[in-house]
Amino acid sequence: MPPVGTAPAAITPATAVATATDPSDRPSDRSSAERLAASVLGLLLPHRRAADPDFDARPEHFPLQLAQLADFITAGEPIVLTLPGFPCKSPNPAKVLGRLPDEGERLSLTFLDGLCAEIGRLYAPGARILICSDGHIFGDLINVPDDHIDAYSDALTAMIAREGLTRLDTFDLRAVLGGLPYDEKRARVHARYAPSVEELREQVLTEEETLRLYRGITRFLSEDTVGFTGTRSALQRECRRRAYGVIQRSRAWGELIAEHHPRAVRLSIHPQPAGASKFGIRLLAAADAWITPWHSAVLHRTGGERELLRSAEAARLGRLVLRDGRPSHYECH
Repeated sequence: MPPVGTAPAAITPATAVATATDPSDRPSDRSSAERLAASVLGLLLPHRRAADPDFDARPEHFPLQLAQLADFITAGEPIVLTLPGFPCKSPNPAKVLGRLPDEGERLSLTFLDGLCAEIGRLYAPGARILICSDGHIFGDLINVPDDHIDAYSDALTAMIAREGLTRLDTFDLRAVLGGLPYDEKRARVHARYAPSVEELREQVLTEEETLRLYRGITRFLSEDTVGFTGTRSALQRECRRRAYGVIQRSRAWGELIAEHHPRAVRLSIHPQPAGASKFGIRLLAAADAWITPWHSAVLHRTGGERELLRSAEAARLGRLVLRDGRPSHYECH
């Protein structure tokens, strides 16, 4: 059965081949490609978002990613990495500055583009990251309207262009299944790719990583639910139910992306253990390993450090800074 939707033209395999270097610039054998792949992975390791932070991870602990990188290098093609994320802003006004991308997204996107540039200094064909915005895939479960998600995604694409981040591309549910209503798109993607709730319940009981993910998403849903009129225990039950749905949809989105880009190195904004099929990537400094730019605001500290915090907390520590007339971040006094 063919994949749902169409992949963005910017980084299809045909494009990658067309932009590959001359064969004489390619590593002469597989072992040379594997050594270069290890060097590329070494650039990612300092930014790893780890589920095992005390583990001394080295390139050899990531055999899948090494093989994927070596395949691109052997072919002399630009390395393609996919990153599901950048869905929309949290609906909780105590956590974020508004509905549109701000300094958190700008710094994160700049970091990702710079990471591709670093790879390009090691490997001439370079690398590209496909930002796979996943807001629409579970917007109904996180209570964010589709038009808000559209506005966020459009502003994200505009930010990439404005900042000159030429190594990044974007992809979201609007590129899948044409002009169908979002609810129907979500239903079709869910039916095609999502695991069953029963499968997930079993994994929550038996797999530490799935349990950690389930608890993290439940916490976010609880924090991000505004205007709930029931009891705290009723809210927790509701969020636990929705958490399974979010994981189902996230898994479905990941499978759809993998079907479109089967050779790509899969990044994740969630903590991942060494050797997992996805490589966890940390976008910005934060005390909480689960916090993201779309659940927080940026605080610029006096020493030049930038940190992600809840907007209400950052407001206690700094003054609000506007950019283009909109709230952007906070700066320490």
